[in-house]
Amino acid sequence: MSLSPVFLEQEKKPPCLFFEDEGYYCVDNMPVSLLPAFFALPMNQQDETGIGFAFSMDARETGFVCDYKPILRDLRKSGAVVCILFLEADEKTLIRRYSQTRRKHPFAGNRDIRKAIGEELKVLLPLREKADTIIDTSSLNVHELKMMVRKMAYSMGGPHRPMRIQLVSFGFKFGLPLYADIVIDVRFLQNPYFIEELRPLTGKSEKIRDFVLNSDQTHLFLTRYMDLLNILMPQYEQEGKAYLTLAVGCTGGRHRSVVIAQEICDAMVASGRKVELIHRDIDKLLST
Repeated sequence: MSLSPVFLEQEKKPPCLFFEDEGYYCVDNMPVSLLPAFFALPMNQQDETGIGFAFSMDARETGFVCDYKPILRDLRKSGAVVCILFLEADEKTLIRRYSQTRRKHPFAGNRDIRKAIGEELKVLLPLREKADTIIDTSSLNVHELKMMVRKMAYSMGGPHRPMRIQLVSFGFKFGLPLYADIVIDVRFLQNPYFIEELRPLTGKSEKIRDFVLNSDQTHLFLTRYMDLLNILMPQYEQEGKAYLTLAVGCTGGRHRSVVIAQEICDAMVASGRKVELIHRDIDKLLST
C-alpha cells in the first residue's frame, strides 16, 4: 500500500493503521527496499501477522519511486497479492493541512509550498497510474477516510465476520456522509433548534431526547424504520456484505438526528448486533 503524504485534521494515527482495526499487521514508513527482508522473517502464525499486511510509504523515502517496481513485481511472482492504495488531495486542501499540522513538505527545502506539491505530484504520478484504488481525501474527515479504507480492506478478502454496522448522525448543511449505504432524513420531525432554551443543547441531553421522542409521529417512524431495517439487514448479510453504514440526518446534526441514531443503535444492540455510533456534526458550531 502506498500513501501520498496527506495529513487530516483530528487524525491521531497514519491511515495505514486503519487496516490494523480490520486485522492487518501494519508498518508505517517502511523503506520499500526492506520489504523482501521483512517477508523473509519467520512469521507464520496468524496471531502474529493478522490476515495480511499494510505498509505506509510515501515520497519522503529516498529512492522509493525508483525502487518499488521491481520489488512489487518480485512479490507478485512469489504469489503475494499486492494492492496499491493512493491517497491524494487538491492543492488548496494540502496547503491548509500542512499549515495546520505545521509539517514541512518533504520536497519543500527553500521553495514555495505550491512548487513542492507540484514536484511531488510529478514524481508520484507513475505510481498513481498503477494504483488499484485512489481516494481523494480533500473533502473527507478522519471518520470518512477510515470508513473508505475499511471497505477496501474487506474487499481484499479475509475471514468471514458478522456484518458490522455503523450508525452516523449528521447535518445536511455540512454535506452527506460519502461512505453511507442508507441515508434517512429526519428533518420532518419538530425541530428543537427553534426553542431558545433547547437550542444550545445536543441530542445527548434528556431535554432534547424528551422533546424529540415524546411524539406519536416519532414513535411511528421508529417502528416502521426498524421494521424496514430488520428486513434489509439479513438480505445484505446473505449477499456477503461485511459492513453497513446507516446515516441519519437533520439540518445541523446536533439534535434530532442524534436522538434518532441513538434510538436505532439501542434497538440494534438489544437484538444482539454490534453497532458503532458516531455523531459526526454534534460539536459543530451553531449558526443561524
